[in-house]
Amino acid sequence: MSAANQGRPLRKLLAGLALTAAVALTGCQVDVGGQILPSPYYMTDDVQYFAPGPEFKLSKEAAALRAAHAEQAAQARR
Repeated sequence: MSAANQGRPLRKLLAGLALTAAVALTGCQVDVGGQILPSPYYMTDDVQYFAPGPEFKLSKEAAALRAAHAEQAAQARR
């Protein structure tokens, strides 16, 4: 047996173990009985859902401007 062939089974074994470890350690979603279960790392994942907010983002500022304009109009009438 040549020197190149002696290390080949060991390389295949190490490659197989590395592939198995990579698959086992990778978090992914799993379908079990019709349920999609999260990865084991779901607590550290980035947030992918943002709750809807108000359509007009400056509602407080607009209300403050209306109040200021109403106050100025009231002072101008005096």
